[in-house]
Amino acid sequence: MRIVLAGHNVDVEILREFKSDLLEPTANGWTEDLLGAMSEEDLRTKAREVHRRAAEFLSKDNLTPETISAAYARISRDTRPVDELRAVARAEVEKARKSNRMIIFGFGHSSVAEHASFNIDVIGVSRYAVEEIQKFRLLAFTEKSQRYILLGDDFVLPAEIKKTGLEKLFVSAIKSQNACYHRLYEKLRPWVFEQNPGLAESKKNHKTLEGWAKEDARYIVSLSTEAQMGMTISARNLEHVISRCVSHPLAEIREYGEKLFQAIEGVAPSLVKYTDPSEFNVKTRPELQLSSENVFDRHNDLSPSMPVVHEEDVILVDTTPDADVLITTALLHSSSSRPIGECQAAAWAMSEEVRTHYIAETFRYMKSHDSVLREFENVRCVFEITLSAACYGQLKRHRMATLNTQPYDPSLGVTVPSAISAAGALNDFQEVIGETNAAFEKIAERSPSAAPYVLTNAHQRRVLFASNARELYHISRLREDPHAQWDIQDKAAKMLRLAKKVMPATLQFAVGKHLFEETYAQLFPENSQEFAAS
Repeated sequence: MRIVLAGHNVDVEILREFKSDLLEPTANGWTEDLLGAMSEEDLRTKAREVHRRAAEFLSKDNLTPETISAAYARISRDTRPVDELRAVARAEVEKARKSNRMIIFGFGHSSVAEHASFNIDVIGVSRYAVEEIQKFRLLAFTEKSQRYILLGDDFVLPAEIKKTGLEKLFVSAIKSQNACYHRLYEKLRPWVFEQNPGLAESKKNHKTLEGWAKEDARYIVSLSTEAQMGMTISARNLEHVISRCVSHPLAEIREYGEKLFQAIEGVAPSLVKYTDPSEFNVKTRPELQLSSENVFDRHNDLSPSMPVVHEEDVILVDTTPDADVLITTALLHSSSSRPIGECQAAAWAMSEEVRTHYIAETFRYMKSHDSVLREFENVRCVFEITLSAACYGQLKRHRMATLNTQPYDPSLGVTVPSAISAAGALNDFQEVIGETNAAFEKIAERSPSAAPYVLTNAHQRRVLFASNARELYHISRLREDPHAQWDIQDKAAKMLRLAKKVMPATLQFAVGKHLFEETYAQLFPENSQEFAAS
């Protein structure tokens, strides 16, 4: 595992000064013609001047995001213009650091640390660890895709597996999976080309078709497969991420937290301080699991009721009551000066048809890239979804939603891409799944927390997914579109169909991007020609 600091923000005036006072004079004054015309003494003098300037820049020690944080922290109590505050912070870095420590850790104004931003290379972590790394909301990630890149045989060997004495079993299972992956790809690639002769005629489409084969072949590779990503994170979030990761039960996540701290430690010492494991993060989850077991032991004779609103592997667990009325109320409230009681009364007084038309008016000037109004965040749906690890990798990117997970569970079965069956590779796939499940059972007896590393992208888990209507619109536009991966496309379609049953007016325009214009024309037939022209 390698965690590398790739970049961080600095005051742009430092870069301008570096360019104008050092780089440009050196580049312009050290041309071959000028140097050839100089005496040896002039060359020495010129070299001493460059050395002096370089040493002066280094002595300032201000290539750090701390100066911006310190300057912005003073805005609330200092009448000087912000650019002057930045100049002071650049000139007095130690004072800036002292100010940061006092304001952030003394007064508790942690938001100041959000003005410092870091770019991090995350290399050689497992696909399983990625799920934990990307749980945090206010970060940005760009990850190596298993859908577009032909995978090698790299994998992470967890420390916990080494301690179980089952390393050979683990490695054998992973090698079987990787060998199967390559066999699947070799079968799927020609099958995909045969199924899409029109696309296959042009070489420009070959990468797309090969991507479809890779997309389905990857369902047999393990969660220990190596991954890499680029991450952007603020100093405030760094503290939170590091503390939670070093508190994690898995050694790989703890190592990630430690190396993340080492990567940024010397760059912004005044902004990142409390990174030790916390008792809350270490103890809460394990003790909650014990408490939950006690609850079920006391109530082991319960008969679960069948969900009323469900579609196979997607269940609508809960929803905002009278969601369409609440959305109408919220729109009336933000678009008038009336008190909430009058807005509620007006919303209830409307007929269902009138409410539907009223909500539809918020879409009249919308284009497919626009988000619905923020009022749509007032209502939500909660789903239980049984999904593959591959599908979870897509769903977890919707970090504005609330996503709670259960462990991966082989008893839930696996998701088998239909192309694998159609290409005649199902028996091969199932044999490797059987070997994987056997390895999982043996590893779980000695290290339950590390056993999921051996499972594949096809293995399933249950998740609880809560999303407001605004996020559901985003999910629909992105994931119901034909360009979306088929697994997440299937789950998104089921979620939206269920949600529309309980909030039809609110979600009347929630469709995949490919259906946007068609649906718009149905809602606003009088505007459809004008819309098409735009």
